[in-house]
Amino acid sequence: MKLGIVGLPNVGKSTLFNAITNAGAESANYPFCTIDPNVGIVTVPDSRLDWLSDFYKPKKTTPAVVEFVDIAGLVKGASRGEGLGNKFLANIRECAAIVHVVRCFDDDNVIHVEGSTDPIRDMDIIDLELIMADVEMADRRIDKARKAAKADKKFNHEAEVFEGLRDWLNDGKSARSYLAEVDEEDGALIATSELLSLKPVIYAANLDEDGFADPSSVAYYDQVSQRAAAEGAQVIPVCAKLEAEIAELPAGEKAMFLEDLGIAESGLDRLIRASYTLLGLISFLTSGEDECRAWTITKGTRAPQAAGKIHTDFERGFIRAEVVSFADLEANGTMAAVKEKGLLRSEGKEYVVQDGDIILFRFNV
Repeated sequence: MKLGIVGLPNVGKSTLFNAITNAGAESANYPFCTIDPNVGIVTVPDSRLDWLSDFYKPKKTTPAVVEFVDIAGLVKGASRGEGLGNKFLANIRECAAIVHVVRCFDDDNVIHVEGSTDPIRDMDIIDLELIMADVEMADRRIDKARKAAKADKKFNHEAEVFEGLRDWLNDGKSARSYLAEVDEEDGALIATSELLSLKPVIYAANLDEDGFADPSSVAYYDQVSQRAAAEGAQVIPVCAKLEAEIAELPAGEKAMFLEDLGIAESGLDRLIRASYTLLGLISFLTSGEDECRAWTITKGTRAPQAAGKIHTDFERGFIRAEVVSFADLEANGTMAAVKEKGLLRSEGKEYVVQDGDIILFRFNV
């Protein structure tokens, strides 16, 4: 899973990226500090995997991972190549979803590229640049379909679908919102294009420490929340500066620090949880004395395809999946107790894997 962290210059993107990945991306008080996308691989916190690791004492424990890409700051005109626009847009195309960092605090010591703090204006700038880039993409699809229609008239419908989308985009509305206006077949056709405003979005509202303690009292945060709700998007309150401090602590002290602040989970945990929900992802687990591991799959994945995540031979030669839910193993303490109660199930090719399933795949090739 690759998530692109985007936002206007100096809204806290690189600070947040540094905090959650410890990758040390350069962060400074001027635009375009991040020239090339910085990439950080972070592990997905999973208490179930921790429990299995304590239980089996394996030689190796392998968590699922998320790839965060810190993308260069955007300015007005990016869709026309202004600033680092072309690089910015190309980098976003490679990501599964967008984490849009929005500044929700005033600080005279931190320059804002637009001269003042205004979350809605900032969100509009980025949204509009993505939409304008998508207009060009739609135009290219229309031209291609019209040419193809000279040989096969079925392509006329494709051209009509993208003409409708282009008109929608020209009204300043995202490709995401257009999907509600078309049927499933046309929506699938639109999804074959690399539209930037089609990508799902999480808004990370970057607050100062006082605001983070009580986000609901911050007018800027309320504005972002209302905008996100109107779009059906998620908004997560973060304090990039605070997250940076947490990231520097030894692992054993992080939990105590969060508890002292009255925070249940870090910004990283919230982002990953929101990302999994946004992209419809779940994790299944494999366990044993050699390795305990978490695997990320799309919700609704059947057992053979889940097996294929481990190795293509597992899918090709799939026989059955021996499954126990993590909750049942934890509640009963041992695999022997689980088997005694009949909670270890044998599932076939049609079984849909559930979040937290512990699976042993049987296969023959």
